[in-house]
Amino acid sequence: MESVASWLRDFTENIQRTLSLLTFRDSFFESLVNILDILFVAVLFYYVFKFIRRRRAGRLALGVAVFLLVLAVVQMLEMHAAQFLLTNVFQIGLITVIVVFQPELRSALEMLGGETVKVPFKRVKDTSETAAVIDELSDTLGELSESKTGALIVIERTTPLGDHIITGTVINADVQRELIKNIFFNKAPMHDGAMIIRDNRIHAAGCLLPLTTRTDLIKDLGMRHRAALGLSENSDAIVLVCSEETGTLSYVVGGEIERSYTPTMLKARLRADLIGPDDDGKKHPIRRTVKNVSGIIKAEKKGKRGE
Repeated sequence: MESVASWLRDFTENIQRTLSLLTFRDSFFESLVNILDILFVAVLFYYVFKFIRRRRAGRLALGVAVFLLVLAVVQMLEMHAAQFLLTNVFQIGLITVIVVFQPELRSALEMLGGETVKVPFKRVKDTSETAAVIDELSDTLGELSESKTGALIVIERTTPLGDHIITGTVINADVQRELIKNIFFNKAPMHDGAMIIRDNRIHAAGCLLPLTTRTDLIKDLGMRHRAALGLSENSDAIVLVCSEETGTLSYVVGGEIERSYTPTMLKARLRADLIGPDDDGKKHPIRRTVKNVSGIIKAEKKGKRGE
């Protein structure tokens, strides 16, 4: 196995070589490839950091970085005995890391497989049905919050949730206030499980979700919140939670939980995540620029006609 110090040295030399190739003498294609190479590495490091930031792997990454630093120093000083010991420990440690952090690695692969490319100019054909579902969900959760009725609602997006749907009961019904309240009534047989919404319909209820393995959560978060975090860590689903003890509404997505939502806040957030920006292009600078230029050209044409 190649030593860590030589690997780091080769990696640094490759980066320097790539930067040195960015000259005006190169062809456009070669320069573009070199730029893409650097961007790819930067994006890769960014997503790795983003993934491990709030997981157990974050502390592991810090420990590995310290270990590699010590190993590099030992190799530069030519401390052969220490180098032999640390190199063998590092090789065994890689296998241990894969075994211990298997859930985190599986989560990363599942999220990678569920990611979709977002096209800036993509338009939703019909958002009226989604908007109606959002209104119904927000108003219903507001009522559940007032009555302090526990609820766990999952909105499926690009990551299929079939493995969790089979643990519950398939309903396949419209999103209706009375039905949701009956399902989460504290005497109902499916009130402890999760409701999964697929394609703007209540697909299943009473579903079991994986619990998060995080240990930095406050004690106020119960099993519903931990299940919501566990699912959001392994998929891009949106999970809405109503606390049975306090009636607090929570919004969980991407392994992050935001609490103390009101029905109005919930409605606005769901519209932003499920429907996207309005057609005025407020969140799309390119579309806004094209629209402004088109307006200027039309105004100039009208002015010339008036003359």
